[in-house]
Amino acid sequence: MNQLETRELAYFVAVAETLHFGQAAENLGIAQPSLSRAVAHLERRVGVPLLERTTRQVRLTAAGEVFLAECRTILAAMDTAVRKARKAAEPRRVTLAVRPATSPGVLPALLDAGAQGPDGVLTDVVFTYDEIGALRDGTADVALMCQSVAAPGSGLELMELGLEEPVVLLPAGHALAGLPFLTLTEVQALPGYEAQLPNEALDTMVDRVALGQLVVVVGDSVRDRLGRSVRAVPVHGHPTTHLVLAWLPDARPAASRLTATAHTVMEQRTLRPSEPVGGEASPAGQPAARAAQSAGGRPKVSLGQGGSADRQPLRRPRSGTSS
Repeated sequence: MNQLETRELAYFVAVAETLHFGQAAENLGIAQPSLSRAVAHLERRVGVPLLERTTRQVRLTAAGEVFLAECRTILAAMDTAVRKARKAAEPRRVTLAVRPATSPGVLPALLDAGAQGPDGVLTDVVFTYDEIGALRDGTADVALMCQSVAAPGSGLELMELGLEEPVVLLPAGHALAGLPFLTLTEVQALPGYEAQLPNEALDTMVDRVALGQLVVVVGDSVRDRLGRSVRAVPVHGHPTTHLVLAWLPDARPAASRLTATAHTVMEQRTLRPSEPVGGEASPAGQPAARAAQSAGGRPKVSLGQGGSADRQPLRRPRSGTSS
């Protein structure tokens, strides 16, 4: 069999995904007769029928199903190879994957410090809802993300930057918006509550909250982006998440340039004190229990051992994963 070309594989995938030669040809920007000839030529080279064609429809054969999966893998690997080669040619450039609305206060500081530092790290940002996928396919070198539970086995290396305390976003005029805190049970009972963050921009979420269409728990670093129409109320009983940088072992050289910058940023940045889960800080900066007393004796929810509020120390990179 002669060596196959990636162009032929891409043509076959386009037809297999649409099951329509005309639509596939339009998507590819080529004439339909040319596409039909190219796929027929591919089938002759492979040696088995990949498609069943009738006047009414196009279907994949069993061999075609297998070939489609392999073609996708090959084409994805080719794309990854190109991206990694281009990255290797620009050693000072690091690509950072970020989920929209993740720590909006830290991200700008990280980018500015990298560009102004002695190494002049140039950081490109890719916004995605699949940060780990972006690391694995080579789209990004490092991911900035939040994790609440470490799941072993992913092979990711992590550097912890700090804590994100959970807050629920409510309309400013909501009856509960002025309370020092809410319990997770109370939040879950609110109309419009969604346990998972919607896959949408922070500004869109804030607009939906302001309109009473959404109730969601986020990290407290979003406070500066809320404006006057939305309030953030601390939530007791919701897991505190860790803000981390994550990367795969083969991206360690690129990650090292960004982690060095992150150390500098987090040492200079004044993070909100992280109190024990039984005494989270109120929006006014007071412990929740004290604020509760001034708010009419709202009972304190105890969820753990008490202690003094300390600034979270920077931790060395470790192995782990994000949930």
